[in-house]
Amino acid sequence: MEEKVLQTIKKYNLIQNNDKIILAVSGGPDSIAMLNCLFNLKIKLEEKENLRFQIYVAHVNHMIREEAKSDETYVQELCDKLNIPFFSKSIDVKKIAYNNKMGIEETGRMERYNFFDEIMQELSGNKIAIAHNKNDKIETIIMHLLRGTGLNGLIGLEPIKNNKYIRPLLECSRQEIEEYCEKNNLNPKIDKTNFDNTYTRNKIRNIVIPYVKQEFNPNIIETLDRLSDLVKEEELYITKQVKKIYREICICESKSKIILNLKQFNYQDKVIKSKILLYTITKIFGDSKGIEKIHIEDLIKLCSNNIGNKYLMPNKNLKVLVKNGQIYFIDQRQVSVES
Repeated sequence: MEEKVLQTIKKYNLIQNNDKIILAVSGGPDSIAMLNCLFNLKIKLEEKENLRFQIYVAHVNHMIREEAKSDETYVQELCDKLNIPFFSKSIDVKKIAYNNKMGIEETGRMERYNFFDEIMQELSGNKIAIAHNKNDKIETIIMHLLRGTGLNGLIGLEPIKNNKYIRPLLECSRQEIEEYCEKNNLNPKIDKTNFDNTYTRNKIRNIVIPYVKQEFNPNIIETLDRLSDLVKEEELYITKQVKKIYREICICESKSKIILNLKQFNYQDKVIKSKILLYTITKIFGDSKGIEKIHIEDLIKLCSNNIGNKYLMPNKNLKVLVKNGQIYFIDQRQVSVES
């Protein structure tokens, strides 16, 4: 499995010279396998390819399970044995979720990533390694399908995101990881909440996929993985075309404002219009989180009904104004433009 992880690292250029990588380690099979793999590969790459990088471990105790403290101790002892710097934090996830009226899963994820970012800044690190595997990727695709998704949702998880989050185990199956742990006597901890089918992902993992394997396609993981690869190729091509068209119709671009040519925008096919809108919004805010399909539909209608000065605000920070044959995308946090 270490060879497969190495090939994934090289294929997607996940690790570069002098990287400082924070490993998110819970103590479960996936993260423990990742820790052991990267520790061994670090030695190998330094000796054979002169590729040098540093690894650190960050662990979050969510204070939900009784055995959480023993999981933390287990990870710390393993890090001490391997001489890897270890950082941990106890967070009362249930309390925070209750106070903020959020789900426990969502809150736990948010608090984990906040902590990982804190450690990365403290260490002047540049990457965070997450132990998602191929099964996680397929589960994510199925979740997206059930909720309704565009093409991008069929990609699932990617090996690298924002040049910051890396997933070295993404091409390894859960079975391979479990076998690796057993072969190397790693004795990872098992999170009992993984068997609680109250959560959507667990239902997909424990009920839906086994049923599909038994009744329809025993190779469903590999089948959907191939689909994901095909969709990714098509999305890369579409994105390339969107960037090209964006450059052609962009009149002005700054941190707080982007202006596009309205006539040239309206000339595009609807699918390209949608992609240009999302691409432009991402240019300003760093992502398009919170922008739903209905917002995109409304913005396309706004641009096609070019009558006077009209604007929409998909959220409190974004104002999209159509004026004088131009489309203004304005970051309300930084500037105020009269309509």
